[in-house]
Amino acid sequence: MSRISILLIALASTIFTGCKINYGFSGASVDYNEVKTYSVDFFPNYAPLAQPTLSQEFTEALRNIFLNQTKLDLTKQDGDLQFSGKIVDYRTAPVSIQASEVAAQNRLTVTVSVVFVNTKDDTKNFEQSFSQFIDYDSQRPLSEVEGELISQVNELLVQDIFNQAVSDW
Repeated sequence: MSRISILLIALASTIFTGCKINYGFSGASVDYNEVKTYSVDFFPNYAPLAQPTLSQEFTEALRNIFLNQTKLDLTKQDGDLQFSGKIVDYRTAPVSIQASEVAAQNRLTVTVSVVFVNTKDDTKNFEQSFSQFIDYDSQRPLSEVEGELISQVNELLVQDIFNQAVSDW
């Protein structure tokens, strides 16, 4: 029997037996029959020396990842999936010290404490801290690259939170 014949038989048996295969690019595993909404509270900033717009930018990034990668509707409060928390750390530190004892790179690190409540399945609830960092050239002042770095760190953080909340990996 040729490979094509075997492939066609396997495909036909899958179709006719009612087997449901659900693939997606986001990695989200959401039962849209049960879970319809999500809410993201504002994440206040409790980190010393953080950039003033960090809270707003992080909160919006978390809202947007669910908007872009799921079919869920955003509600102001009491969503089926609920996110709350706070920004607890924001720091820069030298890394990659050279022989001249000067840092070649600095590292921006952001840590967020997240409380997640799944009102449809409380076994998926969690309270956890997420931390991510981006290294940057120490020759560039933080004020020059801070906006871009925050955007990159937020992207990493919200992807981690998204995966923890709705991916069954």
